[in-house]
Amino acid sequence: MKNKGLAVSLFAGLFSLSLQAAADVGVTDQTVIIGQSAAFSGPAAELGNEMKKGAQAYFDLVNGDGGVLGRKIELVSLDDGYEPARAAENTRKLINDKQVFALFGYVGTPTSNAALPIFTEAKVPFFGAFTGAASLREPLNRYIFNVRASYYDETEKIVEQLVSTGIKNIAVFYQDDAYGKAGLTGVEKAMKKRGLPISALGTVERNTVNVGTAVQAISAAKPDAVIMVSAYKSCGEFIRQAKKAGSTAQFFNVSFVGSNALAADLGTVGSGVAISQVVPFPWSPSVAIVREYQKTMAQFAPKSAYSFSSLEGFIAAKVFVEGLRRTGKDLTREKFIAALEKTSDLDLGGFHVSFSPSKHDASKYVDLTIIGKNGSFFH
Repeated sequence: MKNKGLAVSLFAGLFSLSLQAAADVGVTDQTVIIGQSAAFSGPAAELGNEMKKGAQAYFDLVNGDGGVLGRKIELVSLDDGYEPARAAENTRKLINDKQVFALFGYVGTPTSNAALPIFTEAKVPFFGAFTGAASLREPLNRYIFNVRASYYDETEKIVEQLVSTGIKNIAVFYQDDAYGKAGLTGVEKAMKKRGLPISALGTVERNTVNVGTAVQAISAAKPDAVIMVSAYKSCGEFIRQAKKAGSTAQFFNVSFVGSNALAADLGTVGSGVAISQVVPFPWSPSVAIVREYQKTMAQFAPKSAYSFSSLEGFIAAKVFVEGLRRTGKDLTREKFIAALEKTSDLDLGGFHVSFSPSKHDASKYVDLTIIGKNGSFFH
């Protein structure tokens, strides 16, 4: 009987080891570990903090209900200060040291681009980054899944709105890096489609507010509108200096600017400034996904104000969790990717997403909003 008991014990041990060996990196019976690199310090910190806040609130909601098929989601977040070299270092650390199952919620084009060759070589899913850059969409990368609309979608919407109201003298202020150039290319495409030239260009270096030269170059063209592709600190400074110089242009920003942060930075100067958005209006409880977001934030981040960025994090987390559920108990990276690619026309509550083997861009949703006199938003 002793030998039989020993045999059973050995078999159970070997069976347990085989299950552990079969489990993918970052996955146990109790947890799924995912990693994030984003700006939690520096001039773009508001974006990283808000993105994480919304995502973490949804993960807390799911974990409070027992997780996904018994597994709770653990988000490991590292600060890159919106600097590519730090994002690359963080990505290696998350993959090699932290042993994450997937990467989630990166913030920014240059930082995501720095991570791209690293996670591609390691075959680690890269999900829901806060960027609309074409570099993460074309050509199709098996490991990248974008939830938000692209910068091409946003700039097309902005140019369409401006031209439809008779405005054709349009300048572009952009960050002189991969993010700014991605937005510039979007504007160029939209303008060329309508047979229009861009009247003037001005640039700013990432993580600076040295906009004086750009203000001079653009003001000289006396544009009726300026499309802006930078972060909130530099955009805010540009708008202040341009208005001080006598500009009467309409200012349009893409979503990455950080809407709440820009409104706060501008104060009374911000009235009338427009921003394109890739998620529904966070203050519209008539939309089901927004209602769920508001309820979840009230429960898990009660001191946090609503924002477009935290709603984007919330939506990205919700789609990620749906992917985990559809993969099932036998969770591997490859099965997760396959499950996502079968996710067609998923209604999250007024926000629809679709993936396929040939399309890893879930949404083309774009809305336009304007900052009001008291810093609030309307659309």
